[in-house]
Amino acid sequence: MQLADLGAGQSGVIAGLGQGDRSYRQRLLAMGVMPGTPFAVVRVAPLGDPYEITVRGYTLTLRKHEAALLEVTLTEAA
Repeated sequence: MQLADLGAGQSGVIAGLGQGDRSYRQRLLAMGVMPGTPFAVVRVAPLGDPYEITVRGYTLTLRKHEAALLEVTLTEAA
């Protein structure tokens, strides 16, 4: 499942990073977005772009194509 498939109020654990721009993947890792990290979806804009998530105690906003790179495991549904 991808982060882009989730809605507001859902949470999970990052299972992995999909194929994408190498520099963007490195930037996510530098921010602490790595496999095994829990997160929660705070809100999704009305047209589905951007996504706002909380991860490691801070808020991160991702575009839909960026959220599609994150493979996740759902832990709680809204």
